[in-house]
Amino acid sequence: MLFNTTIFGPIRSRRLGNSLGINLLPNNGKICSFDCVYCECGLNKDGREDTKLSTREEVSKELEARLKELKSSNAVIDTFTFAGNGEPTMHPDFKNIVEDVIHLRNTYYPDAVISVLTNAWQLANKDVVFALKRVDNNILKLDSAKKETIQKINQPVNPNFDIETLISQIAQFKDNCIVQTMFVKGNGIDNTTEEEVTAWINALKLIQPRLVQIYSIDRKVPIEGLVHVDENELREIEKRVKKIGLNTLVTP
Repeated sequence: MLFNTTIFGPIRSRRLGNSLGINLLPNNGKICSFDCVYCECGLNKDGREDTKLSTREEVSKELEARLKELKSSNAVIDTFTFAGNGEPTMHPDFKNIVEDVIHLRNTYYPDAVISVLTNAWQLANKDVVFALKRVDNNILKLDSAKKETIQKINQPVNPNFDIETLISQIAQFKDNCIVQTMFVKGNGIDNTTEEEVTAWINALKLIQPRLVQIYSIDRKVPIEGLVHVDENELREIEKRVKKIGLNTLVTP
């Protein structure tokens, strides 16, 4: 399912409450540096109808108009969430758009937080890092600490993708980040094995995030054969994270 607007919602999020979405990617098109097998927006090859990005000015104008509507109806917003049809940090004006959103949040919904859902693969860009340090919830994807598994689950577009580089770049944020991990099985994929979880735990020890979000699929996915990991298994993984002193949030 592709989002067909720049600003969408608020929608009820399992992890973020009433979330007002900000889609910096094309309306009715998908641009992403990963091609995750579980992505609710579908695979990259299926999202080529539209490749136009909204400008900084368009995003700000649409967001402010929507905030005025919501404020007049006493709507509740818990989170401004950068998400949508692909990887938000790929927008060339991401840093400045974040600053605009901070300003509008402070003006209309000062008690709300700003969250960015990102695959973390733009962290070589200093402007992206600066912007992610400015938001309340810098939520970075890490579905595995093993390259071969990342290739299966996330299918990075860049042939030079390196998992060690990704982990070290995430680690620069320390407790100023949240690590989000999708656990999934099926179709030759399983990131819940002992080997997988141990490698992932070791990566978390290096990163030392403020929070680790653990979850599994709950929507239709573009690849057949993938299955939900049950809550009991997610809770067992959670126990191991807590043993190394990190906070967790499990969304069954």
